[in-house]
Order: sequence, then structure tokens, then C-alpha cells
Amino acid sequence: MNAPDHTITTLPLAAGTSRVHESARAQVAGLATYVDDMPEVRGTVHAAPVCSPVAHGRLRGVDPSPALALPGVRGFVDAANVPGDPILAAFGHDEPVFAHDTVQHVGQVIGLVLADDVMTARRAARLVKLDIEPLPPVLTVHEAHARQQYVLPPVHVARGDAAAALARAPHVLEDSFEVGGQEHFYLEGQVAYVLPLEQNQWWVCSSTQHPGEVQHWVAHALRVPNHAVTVECRRMGGGFGGKETQAGHLAVWAAVAANKLGCPVKLRLDRDDDFQITGKRHPFAYSYRVGFDGSGLLCGLQLTMLANCGFSADLSGPVADRAIFHADNAYFLQDVAISSYRCKTNLQSHTAFRGFGGPQGVIVIERILGDIARHLGLDPLDVRLRNLYGTNERHVTHYQMPVEDNILDPLITTLAQTSRYRERRQQIAAFNAESPVIKKGLALTPVKFGISFTATLFNQAGALVHVYTDGSVMVNHGGTEMGQGLNTKVAQIVADELGVPFERVVCTAADTSKVPNASATAASSGTDLNGRAAQFAARHVRDNLAAFVAGLDGCGAGAVRFAGGEIHTPKGTRRWEDVVGAAYANRIQLWSDGFYRTPKIHYDKTTLTGRPFYYFAYGAACSEVAIDTLTGEYRVLAVDILHDVGHSINPALDIGQIEGGFVQGMGWLTTEQLVWNAKGQLTTHAPSTYKIPTTGDVPRHLRVDLWPEANREDNVHGSKAVGEPPFMLAISVYEALRDAIDQAGGDAGSVNAPVTAEEVLRALGG
Repeated sequence: MNAPDHTITTLPLAAGTSRVHESARAQVAGLATYVDDMPEVRGTVHAAPVCSPVAHGRLRGVDPSPALALPGVRGFVDAANVPGDPILAAFGHDEPVFAHDTVQHVGQVIGLVLADDVMTARRAARLVKLDIEPLPPVLTVHEAHARQQYVLPPVHVARGDAAAALARAPHVLEDSFEVGGQEHFYLEGQVAYVLPLEQNQWWVCSSTQHPGEVQHWVAHALRVPNHAVTVECRRMGGGFGGKETQAGHLAVWAAVAANKLGCPVKLRLDRDDDFQITGKRHPFAYSYRVGFDGSGLLCGLQLTMLANCGFSADLSGPVADRAIFHADNAYFLQDVAISSYRCKTNLQSHTAFRGFGGPQGVIVIERILGDIARHLGLDPLDVRLRNLYGTNERHVTHYQMPVEDNILDPLITTLAQTSRYRERRQQIAAFNAESPVIKKGLALTPVKFGISFTATLFNQAGALVHVYTDGSVMVNHGGTEMGQGLNTKVAQIVADELGVPFERVVCTAADTSKVPNASATAASSGTDLNGRAAQFAARHVRDNLAAFVAGLDGCGAGAVRFAGGEIHTPKGTRRWEDVVGAAYANRIQLWSDGFYRTPKIHYDKTTLTGRPFYYFAYGAACSEVAIDTLTGEYRVLAVDILHDVGHSINPALDIGQIEGGFVQGMGWLTTEQLVWNAKGQLTTHAPSTYKIPTTGDVPRHLRVDLWPEANREDNVHGSKAVGEPPFMLAISVYEALRDAIDQAGGDAGSVNAPVTAEEVLRALGG
């Protein structure tokens, strides 16, 4: 022990500083392991799906014999080989493991061919003969709605008397429009690897955002208890919601095959199959009547939303619910009636996607306010500011949650100043007056996004923190790493809690045998939940060490301080690793668990009223575009963003998430067009026909600033969630394009999304 020294070593805290993503160097070097990189156990066979070629029909027979005759083919599995429930263990309990009796969409998996290598399996899958009697498919929400064909009952939410308010309103607009879906297009496709173990135990390596659900689904299909299945996920090459539920399908299919053959099975979809089999962001169709006064203030709103859910419920209920919750975005709706219909169509079962219904809610009110501004000849920003949530009675949402942390007005006003919005509008008007072909548009739109799972039970998390005798620290939590930097942030939080350098902490793979019953890494809550749980676990270990050191030095545990890799008391300073070694020798517990449940949240699922969110994250974006009126082509010229992440745990990661979310949202609203033909076949099923944004689409001027305030709620380190809210900042691009179309003399009110070049030209009358 050193001589008494009351000076505590001061080193930069890990949290609040930009740290390199924990896997970045390995990923750049090609050394980061994904599921398909894992060494395969001897005897592993590869699976390939046999998919329905028709959108709807009676499945009268399956003949795998031509496939089984191919050299290297080891077997075939279908619904008859599922030892447990033939229906997946999803909440809706409405989706078969493998199609039987009927097929419900093009690409629905009927069975798997199993072979010694993946290419043989894929070739053989195309040889399986299917006897399907076609039935008329339902392919649009309008047809489904007319037939009252829904995957879940409709939901209606109202406040006040919208009909009476519309009758009194000085002005009324009525319109309808549609917003398309979006393919997740993760770099790592859907994949699972299943190994049978001894005594009917199973190990599943899955590229999944929800290992706990994969565990439950596999156990349910194999008719074994959950403890017989271990699911591990070290990292994903992107998820975006597409691997929240639908990664479970591949794990179940591979497990059923492994159960039949008694050997390890790997199933990796190629890009075309992934497009055809898996669900997308839900396309929405809207119709509305809105009343307003001469200043643009909303008086009443009647809104109908038709969600295209595909053939089964999946997560369509909570997605459509969140669209209702976010139909206000940043604006107070006094008299409002919203009807949401969850339409069943013969398409892939649509699923979670970044924003989880929030974007489909936010875009409708932003479009309405843009149309109101054009109708009245007002600046759209002034109409938006006129309707913002405020104080007194104008601070409660239509689902009865008070907006207590409202920073909308100062945030938007600040961005309008820093982006020179008013000055640029004048410059754009002057440019457009002199430019006969190229026309510019500008829009500034805000975001208010609720943070928490709307399914309250998911707002919980667990973690383990292990301190080893050399002073190194290992963390395991229930979250999954999909590139967003969750493990990096959790390691920063734990390092600060223990007062050790960031480099001493490592986070390991998500593993159902370590943290049970973990929620999906979704709803932007990965750090909020798992970071806090890990912080609590580390705090337990720290408290054990503090009590031990206090006993040695005869002081209170509250006088013990942990910082800079050292432990300080009024009597002196010890090195962290020395204290850890001494504590172990004295049989002090050096590991602990932590648990966190989000406080304050509650709501009534039947009425959709209450407090579904712990807090709101805010942001705003100002986007400038230019369109070519002869071709419909356009370019996003400049984007300025001011976003609220509270006190950032890792500014570099947060800014990266904001930039990535914005560009992905821009893709949804501009280039990413999903097209199904009259037979229900997805014709945009590859990079040749489905266009995600490229580096050439990113505006040359893309500035991101962070709002400086801490989270007003007691969240970890005063931070706020960042994964999903920035996605909706891209609605500013949609509104800027509509502004440019209007200034070119086109019909901005007729524009659907995505706003492809063809859509621009059509709106211009071309």
C-alpha cells in the first residue's frame, strides 16, 4: 500500500467520449466472425428452401423425389417433420412452420432440401415438384379493406369531436395517398446454424435481434423445454428490425431439419430468396379530412390508415399501434379520430423495420401540414410552428400522455437559424424564377419519437458482470450487436462504474444460457435497457469491493472511490488489480447480475391510452433538393440536422447512427421502390431492380449537430436513444421534393412515396 494520498487520479471518463466501435478493426480486417464464417462441424449439411411460386392456392402435393435423386442430396423436410406445434410460436399463432394445405404468398417456404453443400441444395430445391391449385390472391390493402380481410381487428382512437370540429372549420382539405414498404437489405442475410447436442439439447447460432424468441420458437417446434435450447449471437451484419422475429423462421427450419437427420444443419438464404421470403416495412395507404383556420392551426382531423400486413400478423399489431401513437408527431391534435385497419394480403408477412410504424405515422401529419401551407400560401415552417405542442392543455397527446420534456420550439428555431432557413427560402425563390428547367425545394421538419417498447413487458433487461483475478472485466447482457455500437456503449458504462480504463472491459456474445428471457434489441432501447442493467451489475461488484477496502482501512464504504484504475480511501490508494486479487483471496464475490425495468410506463391496450413511452427523443432536419423538370431526376443538395440524444455516451457512434438513419430514411422515401406484379411476385428482388442509396446519393453538405441538454428522465448517464428517431428526419427530403414540384407548377398533393424520378415526372404532368 502506498503512503496516504488524497489525490484521486483523474483520467477521462469512458462515457461521454468518442470511442472506436469494439469490432471496427476486426471488421475492416475481415476478422470479425459472422454465422457463416464459423467453422463447420464435421457432418454439417446445408439447407435450401422450396418456395411457393404462386401467391395463393391449395397445396395438393409435394414430390421431392427428383431432388433426392441428385448426388449429394441427403433429405427433404416439410410440415410432416415438425415434432412439435406445426404453427410458429408467434403472438398471433397464425403462421405455419412450413406451408401445408394452402400457400399464402409467393416465396412461402414449403420445405427444405438438405445436401452436402449449399449450391447442391439450392439446385435440388428447384427440382421439387409442387402441385398447387391457384386461388385468387388479395394483393392490395384497398381490396382487403373492402373485403374486411384483416390479420387483427381494427383499432380506433379519438379525442374530442372531430366531425363537429370539421363542420366548424374555416377551411377543410380532403385527400389520400400511399407510402411504400422497404426491404431491410442487411449486408449479412438471414442465416442460422443448428447443432444437435447430447440428451436432446440444441445449440443454435443465429443472426437475430431476439435470441430469447428464437430459443422459444425452436423449443416450441421441437417440443422440448426452453432450457434444452441455447441460442448465441455474437454480431449481425445489420438487422434494422428484419431479424427481430423473422430470424426465428430460419432457426426453426434448420432445427426441424437437424432433428430429422440427426446432424448439424446450416441455412443461409441467398439475396433473391431473402427478398421473396422475408417481410418488409409495412406499406400504408391513408385518407384524411383536416380542418384548419386561416393561420394554419389545426381544428379537426379524421384519419384512416390501412396497413398492408401481408398474410400473417407477425408484429403488425404493435407496428400499426405505433403509427397511431406517432400520427401527431410534434403537433397538438385537439379534435381527432384515427382508424387503423391491419389488412391481410397475399404477400410476405411484413415485419419490424427501423422506426416500427413511427415513420408511417409521422409522414402523414407532415404531409398534411405541408398541404395546408400551400393551400393558404404560408411558409410551411410557420404552419408547423403554429401547431407545435406547447403548455397548459396543449401538451397532452391524443393517447393521453403528457409531453413533459418538450424542447421542440427551441430546437426547431435553433436549426432554422443555423441552417439559414429563411434566407435560403428567399434565395431558392429567386433561383426558381430564373431557372426554367431546374427547380429547387426546401423543407424543415421535426421529429418527436417515443422511446420504449409499446409492449410493456419487453421493457426489462438483465446483465452479468464478471471481474477476473487479473482485473479484467467481462460483460454479458441480453442485447445484440448489429453494428450500432451497443457493446461499445455498455463497455463504456461499466468501465466508468468500476473506475477502470475502457480497454479493461469486453462484452461477449448474446447468449440465452447467460441472460434468460431477454427482450429483442429493438425500439431504440438497447442501451437504455442493457446499459442500465450492466451498470447495476457492475455497481454490485463495486459495492462488494468498496466494503472490502473499507474494512481494511477502517472507513465507511461511502468514502471509497473508484477512478483511473485505482481505488482510493482517506488512508491511501491501491491499484485496481491489487484490490481484486486481495478480494479474491478473501472470498469476496467478484461477479454479479443486474436487472432493470423501465419506470413510469403504462397504457391500456384496448383503448391505446396511457403512457407507453418513458420519454421522447427530438430532432429536426432542413433539406434542400433540386429537380430536373424534363426528366424527373433530382438530387439532395444539402441537409442540416440538429438532433437530441441527451448527454451522448459516445458522440461518434451517435452521429454515425443519425447519418445512417437519415440516409436509410431517404432511401425509403426516394429510391427504394417495392413492386409486386398482378400475380403477387416481387419483381424488385435484387440490387439490379431495388435501389438503396449509395454514396453518390449522400448530399455533399450533411451537417449533424447534437442538442446539448441531458435527458430529463433518469436514464443512463443522461443519454437518449438514437437508433430509430433519426430515420424520420428524412421526411424533410420528401417535403422538400414536394416543395420543388409545387414551385415547378406541378401537383405536390398527388405525390406518393417513394418519390422516384417517375413519380416526380408524373406529378409535373409528364
